[in-house]
Parts: sequence; structure tokens; C-alpha cells
Amino acid sequence: MLVGDVVGKPGLQFTVRCIRGLKRRELVDIAVVNAENAADGSGLTPPMFHSLIDAGADCVTLGDHIYRRREIFEVLESDNRIVKPCNYPDDAPGKRWTVVSTPSGASVGIFSALGRVFMKPVDCPFRAADRVLEEMPSEAKIRLLDFHAEATSDMQLMGRYLDGRVSAVLGTHTHVPTADEQILPGGTAFQSDVGMTGPHDSILGRQIDKVQETTLTFRPTFFQVAKNDVKLHATVVDVNDRTGAATDIRRVVVTQDDVKELEQLIA
Repeated sequence: MLVGDVVGKPGLQFTVRCIRGLKRRELVDIAVVNAENAADGSGLTPPMFHSLIDAGADCVTLGDHIYRRREIFEVLESDNRIVKPCNYPDDAPGKRWTVVSTPSGASVGIFSALGRVFMKPVDCPFRAADRVLEEMPSEAKIRLLDFHAEATSDMQLMGRYLDGRVSAVLGTHTHVPTADEQILPGGTAFQSDVGMTGPHDSILGRQIDKVQETTLTFRPTFFQVAKNDVKLHATVVDVNDRTGAATDIRRVVVTQDDVKELEQLIA
């Protein structure tokens, strides 16, 4: 399961409350959380990382805001449950990929990459993905890519490029979930964007009035994280652990009305 971009304190607190119960309800073995927007909408701090891990997340991925909080550098260098985009420079803090284990002992390889269309300059994500797949241990049959990209064309190209070589290519970054979840011909589960975990009475998680003011007048404002209508967006992929091929993919939305039910599952 991949939980889409966690935005600000509302998204972080909601994820912490939901994730363990959601894993139980959806029969999920591994939960990956994209948390690059957790710290006031941009970046991640060590306490936030540990709160997600303590709540049931097995791995954290990031994106173009990965280094907005310098204090995360040490965690990126020392902890195997968090990865940087694999097409960042070798000298950039963090690991390009990691392997985590399911409760049954299956190895799951996890990595992320940044797209290039409408994004800041970065190394080729396709060649970087090739290098990661060459480096990963062969026993990690299950492999997940969090592709953090702006353009759906970039995302679809990556899905087709890796079809049959990874279990899932799931997109993040736009904060808007897409309805194109599918299993590609080679057995790779694909979705252009998983969506956002945070306040949906907003513009991509930010207060509507601030975004409108700057857009209409060019007056700079601080795009504060909104607060209301918090939801969690995630995508669950079922995988054959012997072959690494996906057998099912489905979108999941958790609303505030669902939280108590999820908490009761782990009470």
C-alpha cells in the first residue's frame, strides 16, 4: 500500500491515527507513506518520520521537497526505512533504495524517482530506475516505485518502461488522485497519482483564500496548510510474492467518518 502525499499537521495526524487499522482492514503487509509535505506543507522532520514508523508505516518516500528541513539529513543517511529519489546525485543525503520484509518474511524493494516534465532539473529517472533494479537483491521479487512526477505522460511512460520488471509504479506529487489504476500487460500495477492525505477543503492542501490572492493579484502570501475535510488517499496492490507480479490494484479513501472504525480494529 502507498499512502499519497501527506500534507501538514492535519495529514500527518490523520495518517498516524489511521494507518495501523487501515493495514488490518485491507490486509496489507507493507505500508509506504509519501511524507514530503508533512512539515507545514514542505519537508519532513525526524520526529514526524518516527511518528509515522511508530504508527505502522514500514517505509517513507519523499519528493522534490526532500531537503526543505535539514534536520532530516541524519535520518536519511542512517535509517533504512526512508529513501531519497534515486535520480538525485550520489552525494545527496539518503539511500536510493531499500528492502523491507513482510510479516511472512518476503522481501520488498522500495524506491522513488522524480519526473522531469515541469519539474526542476534532475537526472534521467528511467536510467536511474535501471540502475536501482540492477542493484537490488534478486530475492526482492516484490518491487515498488513511487514516481513523484507532475505530468501524466511522464508517469505513464514510466509505467510502460518498467512493466514486467517491478510489481507497481504508483505516482505521487500532484495531490489529485487519478482513476486509471490498472495492471499492465507485463504484470505491473500502475496508477498515475495516488492522491493526497490531508485537508481537501483547500487548493492542494493549502488555504484557498491565500492561493487565490496570490494568483489574482501577484501579491506574495504564505500558502498556509488548510485544516478541514481531512481525508487519506492510498492505493493497495496485491502481489504474488513468488513472481512479483501484481494481481489486483484498488484505490482507498479514508474519511473522518471512518477513523473510529479503524481505531476499533486495533483496540
